[in-house]
Amino acid sequence: MALRALVERTIRRHAMLAGGETVLVGVSGGADSVALLHLLIALVPSWRLRLHVLHVDHELRPDSARDGDFVRALGARLGVPVDVATVTVDRRASLEAAARTARHAALEAWAARVGAQRIALGHTADDQAETVLMRLLQGAGVRGLAGIPPVRGQIIRPLIEVRRAALEAELRRADLSWVEDPTNRDPKFLRNRIRHELLPLLADSYNPEVATALARVATLARDTVSTLDRAASAELDRLGVLGDQTVTLPLARLRSLARQTAAEVLRQGAGRLGSRAPLRAWAHRGLRRVLATPAPRRPFKLGGITIEVSCGLVRLALASPPRLPERAVAVPGRTELPEIGLALEARVVAAGEYAVPRESSRVAFDADELAGPLVVRARRTGERLVSFGGGERRLKTLLIDAKVPRWERGRIPVVESGGEIVWVGNLRRGASARVTRRTRRVLELALVPLAKSERDRVE
Repeated sequence: MALRALVERTIRRHAMLAGGETVLVGVSGGADSVALLHLLIALVPSWRLRLHVLHVDHELRPDSARDGDFVRALGARLGVPVDVATVTVDRRASLEAAARTARHAALEAWAARVGAQRIALGHTADDQAETVLMRLLQGAGVRGLAGIPPVRGQIIRPLIEVRRAALEAELRRADLSWVEDPTNRDPKFLRNRIRHELLPLLADSYNPEVATALARVATLARDTVSTLDRAASAELDRLGVLGDQTVTLPLARLRSLARQTAAEVLRQGAGRLGSRAPLRAWAHRGLRRVLATPAPRRPFKLGGITIEVSCGLVRLALASPPRLPERAVAVPGRTELPEIGLALEARVVAAGEYAVPRESSRVAFDADELAGPLVVRARRTGERLVSFGGGERRLKTLLIDAKVPRWERGRIPVVESGGEIVWVGNLRRGASARVTRRTRRVLELALVPLAKSERDRVE
């Protein structure tokens, strides 16, 4: 198949372009990216494309600026505008990963600047084969074996099904030169050892088409991953309760799913909160613990997202919910508790025809029997409650028995009078200050939702 037709087939197969887009082309100056620009220029008339080139200089070599000069000259020859962006690479971590992060950030920023809907990169079938083999050696699962995605967000890879040798032959035919980055032969990088040592050995000794076979593995793995992604997304939509900074799921129903699907539901839930953490081996182990019986008591971190299990629920959150600070209760009056979206209303009424409330959000006391000023706050470690008709028990036990998740226990309003707990909001009344026939004045407390305007004002 002619090279241009092969590239167009890839573009259509993966819906990379619809036609009429502005495309930012990442050009390093190497053969792959020069061939990408050359082939996209050939598609400009039929696809109505507008091309813009960005060369990213990582400044990792003393002579790296020469590559930018080469790309500028290439753009002038081919009639395509070229910009050069210089980035700073964090050398404290993996140099390859840090360079990729800096490069992608520059490409995304420049795409926004020039109004490009797509960013085209020059990864080939050989890059795909190298990635799959590298992931295999590192012990990756099926998601890792899926390799380099043809499309991810704005990024498209039109050459992902084309062999590097075919591209170099096309450049020689078109009389286009390219530059060789000497770091691409540095054996300290695993990818380079795979490219120049392991793959040639496998091709010579075992299978001349090993690169094609590995690229096929990536395609099959990606089909499997796509199926898993769709199933997990549907389960997340069905089971998940999404808040601004949280996702909550029922543990039993999550455990009833296939293990891989359940783990993917958690990963996607974390992704909806902003996590982009890949599922490395340690992450798989952590997610298995989340779904284990008995459930883990400690939270698990996945890409900045905390995953916690309590009272039959799994909660994914960006941050711990704020505890309730201590406040004096206005009597009579209204004490706002914006951390939990409620207000504590207090009123004093004559006992004459007062009917003791039965709903859990309201409670009544003999106003003259209370030991001192009222305070509302979060629970404290080791506290005990002498409850109305229920004896003495640990407050922690009360909350567990009431199925209050661990992350909500610091947000249950505890009302005390003179150092004694008189009400655990919405759950249990203390034994003090009962309303009896001798009561003359009744203090009624009620927890009511804050109106949206009140929440907005507080925020």
